[in-house]
Amino acid sequence: KQWYQRRVAITAGGLPGLATDVMTFANELKFHTNLYNLSENREMAPRTFLSMVSNFLYKRRFGPYFIEPVVAGLDPKTDEPFIASTDLIGCPMITNDFVVAGTCLEQLYGMCETLYQPDMDADQLFECISQCLLNAQDRDAYSGWGGVVYVIEPNKITKRELKARMD
Repeated sequence: KQWYQRRVAITAGGLPGLATDVMTFANELKFHTNLYNLSENREMAPRTFLSMVSNFLYKRRFGPYFIEPVVAGLDPKTDEPFIASTDLIGCPMITNDFVVAGTCLEQLYGMCETLYQPDMDADQLFECISQCLLNAQDRDAYSGWGGVVYVIEPNKITKRELKARMD
């Protein structure tokens, strides 16, 4: 089993799903994001990125990519957090607290509903995300091998790797 990161370095996005579809879709996103940045002379806002992701997935609704994208970032004008996800045909879900996707979806929902609290600082948010991810993976036989947590702040992005069971 090969482990690789399923993250797109645009805004911040996670692509849980079928590995081949993840790689194909990530390349398509990078191409169109670079094209946007060149034509508009600015970085793409998270909401715009979500719309692009949603449109790409909806175009392929009869032969979909088997992925569930997660989009997170800060609004470039207000630095307000933006978090959303889509299903495999591109139906967006924008929320103020958390979104989950992937193999241990049900376990993550339970952990996030229990541990998440509004207005946490960066360290508290990292601890909450880490505990949710590791505990949810422990309860799901298909999940594991750790994870990567990105905490996005107005002036920096912190990346930390989590180690978990390797069976």
